[in-house]
Amino acid sequence: MYKTPYPLAYNQISLPHKYKMPDFTKFLGQGEVYTMEHVNRFLLQLGEAGNQDALRVRLFSLSLSGSAFAWFTTLPANSILYWADLERQFHQFLFSRVTELKLTDLTGLRQRNDESVTSFIQRFRDVKNRCYSLVLSDQQLADAALNGLLPHIKDKYASQEFESISQIASRMTGEARSYESKKPFQKKVNYMEYSANDDSEEEQETVASAEWIQNSKKPVTCPFGKKEPESYGFDITKADKIFDLLLSEGLIRLKPYNKIPSEELKNMKYCK
Repeated sequence: MYKTPYPLAYNQISLPHKYKMPDFTKFLGQGEVYTMEHVNRFLLQLGEAGNQDALRVRLFSLSLSGSAFAWFTTLPANSILYWADLERQFHQFLFSRVTELKLTDLTGLRQRNDESVTSFIQRFRDVKNRCYSLVLSDQQLADAALNGLLPHIKDKYASQEFESISQIASRMTGEARSYESKKPFQKKVNYMEYSANDDSEEEQETVASAEWIQNSKKPVTCPFGKKEPESYGFDITKADKIFDLLLSEGLIRLKPYNKIPSEELKNMKYCK
């Protein structure tokens, strides 16, 4: 016969006047929800009834399901007298499934270059929730989180004091993710393969090479290109004209060290 892990007298304690039983979020004992997170959510949903230790203990099973509820039913009769006892047992229930993190895991966190302050603070909170036995004040947690920020952000706020990690997230909302300088413009050279099977008036294969002008946004309309549905084709037979047009519009430029490959092309402006 099943016996509750708390004294039967707890079942006789009345709920607050006009209290409506919440639809508690269920903890299944698996997934990515940790025990600390579930306990905090349970106490928030409990509301006014949470002011009484005995009601916390009595109603906690209503927030459990699956293997977590099965664990609750295995607790020895009268083994839970206080909420602190039940909460400690609940955290230990997950110890066999998730390795408990320690202070070094928390203080060793560092903000990544591509990570915002808000995302880092959330990751910091997630690790803190898995440090079940760790007891730190809000001020100590704020200091640990501040120490993990990127150097330029940490230096910027070094003269300020933070009472909690929530205060850090609030003050630094929108803070730049990275202090890395802008990447220099990289020249890109595109190559086009020419197939001897293509229809062309040219009998000799040539290779076109040019570079785009940086930050050029001027659109160019190619009057001799064949327009296809929703796209423009590149007619290989018009390659010479296309490169001449791009050069005249200032969208490509000749390299000063460009070498004419043969006597046949020496009078040309550039190799196409």
